[in-house]
Amino acid sequence: MVDNGCTDNSAEVARRFGARVVAEPAPGIPAAASRGYDAAAGDIIARCDADSVLPPDWILRIAAAFSRDPGLAAVTGNGRFHSLPRPAAVVLSALYLGSYYLAAGSALGHAPLFGSNMALRRSCWLQVREQVHRSDAELHDDLCLSFHLGPLRRIRLDPRLAAGMSPRAIASRASLVLRFRRAFHTLSVHWPEQAPARRWQARLAAGRTLPANRRRQSA
Repeated sequence: MVDNGCTDNSAEVARRFGARVVAEPAPGIPAAASRGYDAAAGDIIARCDADSVLPPDWILRIAAAFSRDPGLAAVTGNGRFHSLPRPAAVVLSALYLGSYYLAAGSALGHAPLFGSNMALRRSCWLQVREQVHRSDAELHDDLCLSFHLGPLRRIRLDPRLAAGMSPRAIASRASLVLRFRRAFHTLSVHWPEQAPARRWQARLAAGRTLPANRRRQSA
């Protein structure tokens, strides 16, 4: 767990239940996430938010995904808003995440990572850790990491890898505006060097050189 200026007793609760807590004094999710990835010692780094609600088989599904596919760089999954009535949670979650995956995937040339429910190989993190933007608190860190993992590494969206997510993202108009502003800012920061056309061209070119079985895995 990363303590990024926590003002309640979350860090103490985490310690009480056996979690290792590391501090990141620089404010913002990009700095906190990077600090956590740096501190992780395992071969696979699993990531969620403090208010994510994870199913009992979450770790097992992540481990199985990487075990089945040695070339997999990262895996990400779906989310459903908890603390909302079921019909509203289903519809709003599908609209919120569906829009993110469609828009971000179009810009990236592959599935984007969703920070509330994702995992990546530590070896991949070590290759890009100096490239990600840690000090810009207005970036979406998961989208930034998706950009830097690049179009040639394999990122898989697994619909069966589910997690509960907080509805705070849609709690108010101001929350939605903030997230859209950060999304456009993240795109603008990466656009000069990683424009969508360039990423799609690289991905399609790489796909033409893969054997048929590898091509199916990359889809």
